[in-house]
Amino acid sequence: MKNMKKWLILGIYLFATTFVFGQQAVDWANFERYAEQNKSVKTPPKVVFIGNSITEGWWYADSLYFKNNGYQARGISGQVTSQMLVRFRKDVIDLKPQAVVILAGANDIAENNGYISLDNIKGNIVSMIELARLHKIDVVLCSVLPAYDFSWHKGLEPAPKILELNRMLKAYADRNKVIYVDYHSRMADERNGLPEKYSGDGVHPNPEGYKVMESILQPVLKRYK
Repeated sequence: MKNMKKWLILGIYLFATTFVFGQQAVDWANFERYAEQNKSVKTPPKVVFIGNSITEGWWYADSLYFKNNGYQARGISGQVTSQMLVRFRKDVIDLKPQAVVILAGANDIAENNGYISLDNIKGNIVSMIELARLHKIDVVLCSVLPAYDFSWHKGLEPAPKILELNRMLKAYADRNKVIYVDYHSRMADERNGLPEKYSGDGVHPNPEGYKVMESILQPVLKRYK
């Protein structure tokens, strides 16, 4: 019985150790994605964009928009707001930009990392805003883009949830004098989805969709020179 107990304890210890070290090996927030690129930024950028695949895809769709204006894109496909919050220091604060553009929340609603309430999504975004302001970085808070459904997680009925999250973000922005940019009302179709003319999959903008976003955003960013 003593030997059995000893081996049981040893087994539990080995399992726990393996689990902990396995967890430590995972770069959950993906700090490495922009680590080398961040080192190469010698002059503080005018604006840093943080977000998910929509921001990452923006760079690939129209890199000249970023290069010609002195902007940096720090989008990572699939990320939720908690991951962006964790990497916010490395990918935004440490670059010392004049402003940050935050476009986040769609993947939370898609439950990429499991269920999270709208209030907690908003809380993660608010934490990013507060960190930016603490470091004298202006904030441009963007509405979540419309989406009728998510191809990778169907049936979640995201359209009304996105509307509600945007309402919450707009109310926060108004109360706290944060610049709010509304893509949703300009880009949504009759189902509060992203129409074909702006997207191939109903979630990610195509080049025309990004041009519309630029036309909405640029009047706000032109002050950063």
